Amino acid sequence: MDSRRVTLDDLGAWLIKGNAEQVDLTARFAADPRVGSWCVRPGYRVRLMRAGQPVVFWASGSRGRAPYGVWGVGRVAGAPVPGEPGGPWTLPLDLTILDEPWRVRRALLRADPVLAGAEVFRQPQAANPSYLTVAQFDALRGYLPD
Repeated sequence: MDSRRVTLDDLGAWLIKGNAEQVDLTARFAADPRVGSWCVRPGYRVRLMRAGQPVVFWASGSRGRAPYGVWGVGRVAGAPVPGEPGGPWTLPLDLTILDEPWRVRRALLRADPVLAGAEVFRQPQAANPSYLTVAQFDALRGYLPD
């Protein structure tokens, strides 16, 4: 895991990932684009999460089936809920997956000089949650629909 620690002073948005190679995210979100919760790994980051904080959904692992990158944006809807001992926690969300033409592709984000340094590129296998700094989230917003 990256040695950089997330602080609330420089948190732009949380970033949660879903692996499109393990789950058919395209079909799942075609049926219902709303995301009410997602699994996160317990740790200091989970303890920083608060209702109202921005959150970004990143689809990964699907170079062949579907273009991956930022698929949705929303907010943390409540405090993370502990799971079984040693297991993942559940993060309540108010997040909607964007229609396919509005999703921001990984290649575009990787080419952005601010976003190229995002943790999701430096540590792609890291557990949820990841994060974007204030500057990175501001840069991302330039690619998103109003």
